[in-house]
Amino acid sequence: MRASSTEPAPFGDRYHGCDCEHIKHISSKVLEITAGSTKPGSESGPVPAYAETAQREIESRGPELVELSSYLTKNPELGYEEFKAHAKLTEYLSQEGFDVSGYPHMPTAFRASYTHGSGGRIFGLNSEYDALPAIGHACGHNLIAVSGIAALVAMRQAMQEHNLPGTVVLLGTPAEEGGGGKIKLLKAGAYEDLGACMMLHPGPGLPGQGGIGPSLARLRVVIDFHGKPAHAAAAPWEGLNALDAAVNAYVGISTLRQQLKPTTRIHGVISNGGGTAPNIIPARTQMIYAIRAETAGAVESTTKKIIDCVEGAARMAQCTVDMEFSDMYRDLVNDKALAYEYVSAMDQMYGYKVRTIFDPANGIGASTDFGNVTYALPACHPGYSIPTVPRGGNHTPEFTAAAASPGAHEETWKASAAMAAVGLRFLSDDQFASQVRADFEEDQKRMAAEW
Repeated sequence: MRASSTEPAPFGDRYHGCDCEHIKHISSKVLEITAGSTKPGSESGPVPAYAETAQREIESRGPELVELSSYLTKNPELGYEEFKAHAKLTEYLSQEGFDVSGYPHMPTAFRASYTHGSGGRIFGLNSEYDALPAIGHACGHNLIAVSGIAALVAMRQAMQEHNLPGTVVLLGTPAEEGGGGKIKLLKAGAYEDLGACMMLHPGPGLPGQGGIGPSLARLRVVIDFHGKPAHAAAAPWEGLNALDAAVNAYVGISTLRQQLKPTTRIHGVISNGGGTAPNIIPARTQMIYAIRAETAGAVESTTKKIIDCVEGAARMAQCTVDMEFSDMYRDLVNDKALAYEYVSAMDQMYGYKVRTIFDPANGIGASTDFGNVTYALPACHPGYSIPTVPRGGNHTPEFTAAAASPGAHEETWKASAAMAAVGLRFLSDDQFASQVRADFEEDQKRMAAEW
């Protein structure tokens, strides 16, 4: 069903190609891009009525949303341990009248939904709420949590006021910081009924800065070398040195970097078992590596080379080796129609010029499990800026403080209102929803050919 003909036109019609040439600043997961284009086309005219409703609803709920965010800031919890956050957020959503359910195998995940009318499409939102060890919400997940809730309540209000049939779903997704919560939710079928979905992420910068762009795919591997202990002076020939195997692997992987593309990142540590005394040959040594590249396919091809280095190192030291791989965080592939609609919404509602980039070779040097979501259905992951001190970007104590500031919340409400406006157009505009799907399918074909 299309939006009512009595309302202003949506933020933009079919876009043209858009690429950016340079990245001025990269910090964690937010882009500030200095050259390129926002969404070409119609960028003037009145804001759609449903977007004004969403904006007004979020502004009216500012104090209660800040209270939720502040609670998370004061009670940071690591991935899969977000029990306080889960209880606080689901209590609020239940009291608001949303249909709230959980996932038995993931006790800190949740689903909250609202349906208006009968039939219609389903649009998804995502909230993250896990913190980082020692430095709390230094990636702004307190803001991500309330951005999803803000968009949810805003969409519900607009759906009621403007009689827009459909369903909006908010997924509470634990353990983004290394735990792959969204990957487990994908496997559990949590995203299967969604026609499209979005989430937001804060980063450092001036108000109005931000962008939509790709991230790196990432795979984590734990490597265990097993040897045999012996007296290092009396009978070294009886031992098999697991530390030697690890050193061989470290050198081999470091040498491999010369033949890798600049967009590929390999970083690792010897995490355990380097030895207890110099006169005892180490019997076990553990290493942990992260392998990142511009696409999931590039990570897979690089991983094969890493495996060769590790297995060769084990043979050189006559040790055995075990490797345990985590689920891959795939690269972000933002749906173009969703991205450009968000760009137009931010421009018309707030005069913000959000920039876009779609070339995976020019993505940000970080990874997120939302990348896996973008491989499964049309999805978009805009970044927005909050005020910080110099060198106070993501994953620093300074960013923890910044994410709790009034300015950070003000910027979050703006980005949330724009995200809600995109979701409302997806529910109400058949042509736009078809274009969202078409862009996703086009990306799927391209990725299949590249992989």
